[in-house]
Amino acid sequence: MQFEQIAIVGIGLIGGSVGLAAQARGLARHVVGIDPNEATLHAALERGAISRATTQLAEGVQQAQLVVVCTPVDRIVDVLRAAFPHAQAALYTDVGSVKYGLAEAVEGQRPPEATYLPAHPLAGAEKSGVAYARADLFAQRVTVVTPRRPNQTAAEQTIIRFWEALGSHVVVMDAAEHDRVMAVTSHLPHAVASALAAITPPAWLPFTAGGFRDSTRIAASDPRLWAAILAANRHYVRCALEALIDRFTQFRQLLATGDTAGLEQWLVEGKQVRDALGT
Repeated sequence: MQFEQIAIVGIGLIGGSVGLAAQARGLARHVVGIDPNEATLHAALERGAISRATTQLAEGVQQAQLVVVCTPVDRIVDVLRAAFPHAQAALYTDVGSVKYGLAEAVEGQRPPEATYLPAHPLAGAEKSGVAYARADLFAQRVTVVTPRRPNQTAAEQTIIRFWEALGSHVVVMDAAEHDRVMAVTSHLPHAVASALAAITPPAWLPFTAGGFRDSTRIAASDPRLWAAILAANRHYVRCALEALIDRFTQFRQLLATGDTAGLEQWLVEGKQVRDALGT
């Protein structure tokens, strides 16, 4: 598989890594980076993440056979709607971590020749920006795709093969189910990490060790990006939060009664799930 030209909209960690991986694996002859920030584009060119740069969406997507939207989740729909008229026969995908309603939101503006397959590579990091992009970011990582219909078209299969060619294991999932799962495995953990960091007085930071650092690592991520994610998936995040509150209510009751055996069992239940994940 090789595209003559790929356009990447939004050149941060993920967008830059798509560009690096696509070129390293021979998936594109040309990679156009589209971003409103000229300094970002310059950095991407220097890193070799893209081969051409522009701040203009229309110009950047015109000759592309594949457009990968790597903007924050609250901008994906607007970018797709703006890009469709200028690349009417292209394949489109994205990297947003909230999927429900995306395909439906753009369906009325999508040209009949264009194909859009929402995707979510589970390959983020707490550090943002093209400076941290890596060609191997997607290797051995899961990418979820959320087609509108159970049976994928030939064009959708091409997009799936693109994500596989970047090194991903692709999983097809219903969009609402994806968001429900991500609320527990990704979105709520970010909020918990942020909350734990926020209640820690700065004067106590010299006394932190591995547990605190591991538990709060993702709190260092871009707050604007994550505020958009949490707002976009607010229904399922609230459901996950209620389950966590119930769990901590049990914990509080066990502490109040000094129930050591109960506390041990409470911890065992969490350990069993974590052990099942492996290293």
